Parts: sequence; structure tokens; C-alpha cells
Amino acid sequence: MKAVQDIIIKPIITEASMDMMADKKYVFKVLKTATKPEIAKAVEEMFKVDVASVNTINMKKKPKRLGVHAGYTSNWKKAIVTLKADSKTIEFFDGLN
Repeated sequence: MKAVQDIIIKPIITEASMDMMADKKYVFKVLKTATKPEIAKAVEEMFKVDVASVNTINMKKKPKRLGVHAGYTSNWKKAIVTLKADSKTIEFFDGLN
């Protein structure tokens, strides 16, 4: 069993993710091997909220250059977590608006 802190790596804070917070949708960078039920359970345990659904996206690596040096960004997994209508909001994100 993976620990809750290992599954959720960090929140994704962009303009688009801030707009989604009005609909009780929150975006996180998660462990690549994490499944939707594991992500839902981790968010429920960590933030004490009720999760309605989880959508995941595998973000592919992109080519990057720095002068003559070429390489790739790392690939990672993004999770969009939707909370139930009667659930409270996540306090961490409340101070960002």
C-alpha cells in the first residue's frame, strides 16, 4: 500500500486550475503508478473531503533546449479531482484566490 503523501506529489496552480475551483475541481500532480481509487482515497484522507470523481491525464515528455544542450522534460501524471456538492472545500486552496 502506498502512503497518502507518496500518491499526491503537489498541487498544480495555474489560471485554468484556479477557474476550475469554482466547480469544486482541484488539480494535483500524482504518482505515475497511482490508480483513480487510490487518488480518491488519498485526497479524502489528506484533506478530509468527499470525492465525487477523479480524471487522470498522462502528461508526455517534451523536447527542451538550453543552448547546445538538448533533452526532455520528464513525463508525469495529472489528476483532476471533483468534490461532491455537499463537501467542504480544500482549505489549502482557499488562500490562493
